[in-house]
Amino acid sequence: MQPMKTLPKTLPALFWHFIKPQWLGFLLLIPGAFAWGIQSAVFPWFVQLIVDKSAEFSTHKAGIIEGLYQTLFILIGLWVFMEIWMRMYDFVAAKVFPKFQSNIRMAFLEYTLGHSHRYFSDQFAGTIGSRISRMPEAMLNIITLMFTIFFNVIIAFTINSVILYRAKPLFGIISFSWFILHFSLSYYFTQRCSIYSERHSQALTSLNGKIVDTITNIFSVKMFSHQRYEMKYNHRYQKIEADKNCELLFINAVMQFWLGIISLVFFAAMVLIGAFAFQNDWITVGEFALVLTSLNLIGLAWYMGSNLINYFREVGNCQEAMMLIQQSHEIIDAPQAKPLEVSKGAISFNNITFYYTKNRNLFKDKHVTIHAGEKVGLVGFSGSGKTTFVNLILRSFEPVSGTISIDGQDIQQVTQNSLRNQIALIPQDPALFHRTLMENIRYGRLEASDNEVIEASKKAHCHEFIKHLEEEYETLVGERGIKLSGGQRQRIAIARAILKNAPILIMDEATSSLDSITEKYIQQGLTQLTQGRTTIIIAHRLSTLSGMDRILVFKHGKIIEEGSHEELLALHGHYAMLWSMQAGGFLPDSVD
Repeated sequence: MQPMKTLPKTLPALFWHFIKPQWLGFLLLIPGAFAWGIQSAVFPWFVQLIVDKSAEFSTHKAGIIEGLYQTLFILIGLWVFMEIWMRMYDFVAAKVFPKFQSNIRMAFLEYTLGHSHRYFSDQFAGTIGSRISRMPEAMLNIITLMFTIFFNVIIAFTINSVILYRAKPLFGIISFSWFILHFSLSYYFTQRCSIYSERHSQALTSLNGKIVDTITNIFSVKMFSHQRYEMKYNHRYQKIEADKNCELLFINAVMQFWLGIISLVFFAAMVLIGAFAFQNDWITVGEFALVLTSLNLIGLAWYMGSNLINYFREVGNCQEAMMLIQQSHEIIDAPQAKPLEVSKGAISFNNITFYYTKNRNLFKDKHVTIHAGEKVGLVGFSGSGKTTFVNLILRSFEPVSGTISIDGQDIQQVTQNSLRNQIALIPQDPALFHRTLMENIRYGRLEASDNEVIEASKKAHCHEFIKHLEEEYETLVGERGIKLSGGQRQRIAIARAILKNAPILIMDEATSSLDSITEKYIQQGLTQLTQGRTTIIIAHRLSTLSGMDRILVFKHGKIIEEGSHEELLALHGHYAMLWSMQAGGFLPDSVD
């Protein structure tokens, strides 16, 4: 499935990709974001003006208010102006930032959903979810740090250094030189921090994935009484995360140590040189006050330095989360892909070769034809290729070579959505959403009415148990449907398939979790469902295949026998052996 939008693969380009749709809003943020830095920079200058003007009235203090009137008026006016801009920043941010984060989150989710079945098989769901949730937060934190701290501090020191330079060039040169040294030292250390930050982010994501995996399998944890084992298992990954965090914080501590030393030197130099200059009448008392109050900006620079570690931590989070989009989609729609149109439902495998591991073919040059409306059963030991056969039809995997066609249309040349819309799948272990029963059944056809959902549930024999639930169809089923029994979940999956009403039906041991009485009733509904549809059934209970038009017998990726149930028994071959080996109606996994 091809994403609606191609996402950039570098972080700066990714920022611009999501800023561009709201460029005007971000532009309006700039004055308010910079107001704090401007305000901090000019305040010492007003202190100089007030002190110098006050000194002029030291002998006749009665006129001091009148003398300061203009200066105070400008100071208060500027302060009010800056406050307005800062409050405007808050209001604009309240409009821009949520949409910015929402766009990132949805774009990453959309791209992730476009990955193939193989991708999700190799990843922890918790890891994927962690990356999707952390990316918008990390990107917003980076923008906030840039706007409200880094740019502000740079502007504050630049303006203040110019003011000091105009008062006495020496102080401006010292101030700006110290700031450049402070920034350079901070940048040097934080560049190293970025490496440790990315390592820590990877360790944290891995830890989150392990914890989610434990919680997802809580039933197994409880049944085997392995809470302590899970604590030890997760503690190993917790220790790795803690060690990586210690490395990161240690580098930060070293940086703060050196920044403290150069700040102390700068403070001492400004105070001593300022005092010496004032003593020798090189500067006025107001200019001396300007020098002293400008030292408050040390705190700003220190604040910026301490937040560089947070900046690179968030950069590390972004780079780690970008792994979701840096891996290209394995299965995508062809550039001129058209919707699949199914009139009959004939399926053909033409010279199909497929493997999971290179040079270990599961299928090689496979030719299979399933006729329109035919009911075909697939049997064989586990690993013989039955599920892979079905997954290739669904394009969960791509063949290495060859083509699969439905009604003469190559499925690699049609859109994936249209392909899967024409196929109803009833899996052996259906997973439900943590949503209501109504929503879970309606997932088969989203536009279906409540009455259509209820009618499908009646055919799948869901309606009986649903009506006995306190909230009936509005009952939440829990994560993956944990509140329901295996048989109930399977009936919900059957109801979905009935509601979908697709021309091709695939069932993977669809009734294995049902009791014999319920299975009997549902088989009647499934018999109606399969009428006029091309049907493929994977079964370990061979008795369920007795009514199939044809049975394909798989062994090591090959179809070694095919025919009706009676024909295959008469051959006295592999199928006859499987039939005789059935224990309790099911096949064993293998034969020694």
